Amino acid sequence: MRWLAAFAMLLVLLTAVPQRGMAQMGTAAGPELVIGASTLTAEGRDRGRPRPMDLRLTLSKAAAWRAFLVADPIRLIVDVKGLDFGDYSPDQMFGADLVPAMRWGRFGKDWSRIVLELPGPYRIEQAYLRSRAPEPQIHVSISPVSDEEFAPRPSATAALRNLPDPVAPAPQSESEALTVVLDPGHGGFDPGAQAEGHREADLVLAYALDLRGALQARGIEVHLTRSDDRFVSLESRMTIARDAGADLLLSLHADALPQGQAAGATVYVWNPASNDLAARLLAERHDRDDLLAGVDLTGHDDALATVLMDFARTDTHPRSENMAGFLTSHLARAGIGLHGRPVQGAAFSVLKSPDIPSVLLELGFISDPVDRANILNPEWQGRMVGALADAIAAWGQDETQRRGLLRR
Repeated sequence: MRWLAAFAMLLVLLTAVPQRGMAQMGTAAGPELVIGASTLTAEGRDRGRPRPMDLRLTLSKAAAWRAFLVADPIRLIVDVKGLDFGDYSPDQMFGADLVPAMRWGRFGKDWSRIVLELPGPYRIEQAYLRSRAPEPQIHVSISPVSDEEFAPRPSATAALRNLPDPVAPAPQSESEALTVVLDPGHGGFDPGAQAEGHREADLVLAYALDLRGALQARGIEVHLTRSDDRFVSLESRMTIARDAGADLLLSLHADALPQGQAAGATVYVWNPASNDLAARLLAERHDRDDLLAGVDLTGHDDALATVLMDFARTDTHPRSENMAGFLTSHLARAGIGLHGRPVQGAAFSVLKSPDIPSVLLELGFISDPVDRANILNPEWQGRMVGALADAIAAWGQDETQRRGLLRR
């Protein structure tokens, strides 16, 4: 009879497993917090004053969320629908010690709440969800402000009963997918700047390849003007970007200047003061129908070509400047040293495209010993690449939101 009892027990186990599986399938699990990829970071050194901070919450899947500030005491509150914290405690998250206190837990029926007590009055500079695979991530950037500028919700009690509307993950259509062309400068018989046996062409290619991987991990389509040590003409770089349907062209360099003249990362955008001459030269050098996507300039004179290019730049130039702002902001947050004037204008050829937002980044100047040591430092390279990827993703999100407003 023992075998009969064992057989009966086996039947119970076999029937129990599918039932449990069906119960799990019937209940959609909420997102889980990926604690190892979630961080709180602060900009610059701790000098006893509130610093800009960046909160990144990495989730197993996208979810509705909201972020806001309250007073008495001053706190940043982030709510995420259905978020499961697992067995983790707030003090296990990287950077939790940057704030006086951090706590989290379930809130209401369907929500989870994260509360950060802040060392002073702040404002939210940016708050967005990067919803693309493989790891959706909520970014909330805050900066210290004066008491007069602090604008929290009326009270913690009001925040509990009158929450702002949750922000649902925005579905990304193919037309909204961001396409970025990375342009590692020089290459082939043009090594670029050289110092202490290092070639600019090799250094910027390494950064471009790493950045490509970081952007692709964020769901961004990436093309390179070169992926090995070859020469690509300046005009061809622009054409590659246009053929790829680029939303953004980012050119990477690490130049050399006489000692003491320049150091620190620098972002360049097209200098409008040089537009007239550069536009005429561009119209002379290129096939007319290659200058503006969707606009055939064949048969038109140089004056009309110049006017059309200037008209196109009234849209692309502010977007390039906006990208420059995102870059310098994220680089500063990552502790990357910037030039005294981090955003400058220049008449570089790769910035001339009138129909594609374009910026050129000097990672640093390899003629400067500190910059050169940084550029060659793998840890610094990781921070630089991460900051660039975050800045591009944030700019892309901003572009999507702007397009949505324009459609309305």
